[in-house]
Amino acid sequence: MPAILALGVIVAAGLYIDQQSGVLTEQRMRSSAMDKLSLIRAKLEGNINGNIQLVRGLVSTISTEPDMDQERFSALVSNLFEERTQLRSVAAAPDLVVSATYPIAGNEKAIGLDYRLNDNQRDAALRARDTGRLVLAGPVDLVQGGRGFVGRFPVFVDQGSRRFWGVVSAVIDVERLYADSGLLDPDLPIEISITGKDATGGGGTRFYGPDLSNSNPVWANVVLPSGSWEIAAIPKDGWDSMQNSIWWQRLAMLAAGALILFPIIITSRLVAERQQHFRDLKQREAELARLSRRLGLALDTSKVGVWEMDIVSRELVWDDRMNELYGLPSDGGERGYLDWTTALHPEDLAKAEEDFARGLRTGRYYSEFRAVQKDGTVRSIRAIGAVYADAGASAKIVGVNWDVTADVALNEALKRAKLQTEARNSELEIARVRIEHNALHDSLTGLPNRRYLDDVLRRHAISGYLASGSVALLHMDLDRFKQINDTLGHAAGDAMLIHAATVLRANCGPDEFVARIGGDEFVVVLSAADGDAALASMAERIVRQMHRPVLYEGHECRFGVSIGIAVEEGADIDVKRLLINADIALYRAKARGRNRFEFFSEALQAEVVNTKRVADEILNGLERNEFVAHYQPQFDAHTLDLVGVEALVRWNHPTRGILAPDAFLAIAEELNVVATIDRLMLNQALADLRVWDEAGIEVPRVSVNVSLRRLHDEDLIAGLQLLGITPGRIAFELVESIYLDDGDAIVGWNIDQIKDLGIDVEIDDFGTGYASIVSLLKLNPKRLKIDRQFIAPIISELGQRRLLSSIIDIGKSMGIEVVAEGVETMEHARVLRDLGCDIVQGYAFARPMGAEALTNFIAEQKWRHASQA
Repeated sequence: MPAILALGVIVAAGLYIDQQSGVLTEQRMRSSAMDKLSLIRAKLEGNINGNIQLVRGLVSTISTEPDMDQERFSALVSNLFEERTQLRSVAAAPDLVVSATYPIAGNEKAIGLDYRLNDNQRDAALRARDTGRLVLAGPVDLVQGGRGFVGRFPVFVDQGSRRFWGVVSAVIDVERLYADSGLLDPDLPIEISITGKDATGGGGTRFYGPDLSNSNPVWANVVLPSGSWEIAAIPKDGWDSMQNSIWWQRLAMLAAGALILFPIIITSRLVAERQQHFRDLKQREAELARLSRRLGLALDTSKVGVWEMDIVSRELVWDDRMNELYGLPSDGGERGYLDWTTALHPEDLAKAEEDFARGLRTGRYYSEFRAVQKDGTVRSIRAIGAVYADAGASAKIVGVNWDVTADVALNEALKRAKLQTEARNSELEIARVRIEHNALHDSLTGLPNRRYLDDVLRRHAISGYLASGSVALLHMDLDRFKQINDTLGHAAGDAMLIHAATVLRANCGPDEFVARIGGDEFVVVLSAADGDAALASMAERIVRQMHRPVLYEGHECRFGVSIGIAVEEGADIDVKRLLINADIALYRAKARGRNRFEFFSEALQAEVVNTKRVADEILNGLERNEFVAHYQPQFDAHTLDLVGVEALVRWNHPTRGILAPDAFLAIAEELNVVATIDRLMLNQALADLRVWDEAGIEVPRVSVNVSLRRLHDEDLIAGLQLLGITPGRIAFELVESIYLDDGDAIVGWNIDQIKDLGIDVEIDDFGTGYASIVSLLKLNPKRLKIDRQFIAPIISELGQRRLLSSIIDIGKSMGIEVVAEGVETMEHARVLRDLGCDIVQGYAFARPMGAEALTNFIAEQKWRHASQA
C-alpha cells in the first residue's frame, strides 16, 4: 500500500510537470503559426480583392455599352492586364454565352461557352444572375485548359428596369495567386489547407493542402467579395516537434512505476481471469435465452407455419399456423399427407406433388402453389424444406410454409405498372423530341435559333461545308423594324418578322440553312461554290422583296434589310472568323445607308484594323495627355476688342504631329471617349485661365465644346461644382441637335443647372441642323454661333446676305448675341459688322494656337495690325 501511494505521488507530480511543459510549448508554437497564417490570409485577401476591383470598372462600362464587340472589349480589358495582377483572362458572356474574351490567344475554346450547359460552371453563373451579386467560384477546370478561380459579375443594363444582360467572368490564375500570396514559398514553415470551394467558407470543400481538421490547427477566415474561405495551419513537423526534450523524464517515471506495479499487475491478472470465466458462463446462458426468444418472436411475427413428416410412415405434424394456413382447426389433431393434397388448388395439385417428390429425392424441397380453404378463400403458399436423419431413426423432412398471397398480388400489379411505364416512356420520348425541336428553333418564325446555328457551324468547322469546300454566311438586320414595333406594337413587329422569315425561306434552297439569331437579326449559311455573283444576286433579291410594303390591319408597313456577306474557302474553315467578317460587312452596309448588301473584303478588313489602331492610339494618347487645347480668339465686331477664345482640341500625336479633330473625332465617338476629351479640354482651359490671370493677360471668356453624352451624365453638375468656375468665364458650346429631344429630361435639367452655375450656353454651327424658334426660346442660349458655310458667300450673293441678316435679326429680337465663325477676310468682317453681328472669329484675325502663342498674340495686339492691313 505505501508503494502504491508513493507511485501515485510520483505519477501525479510527473503528469503535472509534463502537462505544464507541453502547454507552454504548444502556446509558443500556435502563436508563431498564427502569425505566419495571418500574413498568408492578408495576401490572399489583398490579391483577390485587387483583381475584383480592377474588373468592376469594366463591368460598369459594359452596362453602358452592352453591344460592344470583341475589339472594344479587348481594348478595355488590355488596360487591366498592364497592372500586376493574377488575372489570367476576362470574358464577357451576354445571356450566359461567352462572346468575347481577352486575351484571345490561349482562350479560344472559351468563345461560345454556354454556362448553362457546363456542369462545372452552371451553378455559379446562375447564382450570379439570380442574386445580382458577384459570385466567386473555384477552383474550377477551365475549358481552355488549366485551373482558376472565376469571379462572375452580373451585368445589368437599362438602369431603370435593371434588365439582366449577362455576366463578366474574370479568371484568376490559381498557381499565380498561390505564388504571389506566399503559399508556394519552399521556406514556409507551416503546412496550410484551405476550405471553402466556391467561397462557401468553413462548411465547404477543401481545395488546397492536406486535411488538417484532426490535427488541432490554428484557423483564420479569408473574407472575399462574395463569401469566404477558411484556412488552417500546423507546423510542418507537427505540434510534437519540440517535445522530444522531455521524453527522458517520461521514460524515467515509467521505469519507476513499472518496478512497483509489476507484481501488482500479475496478481490482478489472475483474479481478473477467474472473474472473466464467471462472466462468460453467464453471457452464454443469456445468449441462449435471447436466441430462443428471437426464434419464437420471428415465427410468431412472420406467420410461418412449421411442419415435419416421417418419410417412411407418412406421419405428418403441423403447428397451429399450418392449420390456419389451410383452414383447419388448431385442435392438435393428427394430420396426414391427404390433408395437404385435399387443400391444394386443382390446377396446382400435379405440380405441387411433383415438386414434393423431387424434394424427397434431392434432399432440398421448394414449391409454390395455391390452397383453397373450406370457405372458398384462396391463398398462395410458398414452401421450403430439407431432408434429415437422426442416428438410429428413419429419415424425415422438415419445412415451413408461409402466405405469399400479397406478394403474388404485388407482382401482378408490378407487371401492370411496367406496361403503363413503357407506354409513358413512349409518350415522354415523343415529348423529348418536341422539346428538343423547340429548344433549337425560334417559336415565332419556326426558323432555327442561335443555338442551332452554333451547332451547325461547329459541325461544319470539323467536317467542312458540303462538298464544295467553301461556305458563305449572310448576316442580316432589318431596317426600320424598331419604328414599326414602337408605333404599331409588338404584334405588328411579330408579323413583320414572320414575313421576313417567309421571304428568306422562299429565296433559299433545301440545302441552305436559315436562322433567326436575335430580335431582328437573321443568318443564312450556304455553299459559296457558285461564286460572288450568285451570292450578290440572292442578296439583291432579298433586299428587293424585303423592301416591298406589307399590309398589317390596314396599315402599309415598309422596312428594309441590310446584309453583310462573308465567304470562307478551303479545308479548314474558321467559322468564328466567318461570323466576325459577316458582322463587319453588315456594319459597313448600315453605315452606307442601309437597305443594301456589302461583301467583306481585305480593304474593309484593313480599314477595321486601321480603325482599331487609331482607337488604341487614342486610348494611349488619353493616358499620356497627348490631347491639348488650342485657342482661336473672338473679337467684338465693332471695336475689335478681344472678348473671348474658343478652345479647340488638338492631338499632339507622337509620330504624326498635331492632328485636327477630323482625323480622330469619329473614332473617339465610337470609343465613347468624347466626353472624356471634353472634360480634359475644360480642365486645361481653366488651368490656362489661371496662368493668364496671374500674368496679367486679359482673356474674358473661354468657350469649350460639350458632347451630348456628357450632358447625359447625372454626375456632371456635381463635378462642375467642384471646379469652382467663376461666373461668366466659361461658356459651353452645344451642337444644334442636342436640344431637339423634348423628352430628354436629364439633358434639360443639366443645361438649366449649368446656367445656374454662371456658365454661358452657346449654340454652335447654327443653321446646319433643324432647330426651331420654339426650341431656341426653350433653351434661351447666351450666344448663337452661325456656321461658316453661311459666312463665305455673303460678299458675292445678296440672297445669302439677306438670309444671314434674318438670322441675326432673330437673335437680336430674342436677346441672343450672334457670333460669326469662319471670317476669312476683313471684307467679311465689315459686312458682318454692318449686318449687326456682335462677335467675329476666323482666319482673317487669327488661326487656332497654343496657350503660349496666344499669350504673345494678345500681348502684341497682332490682330489690330491685321485689321489695319
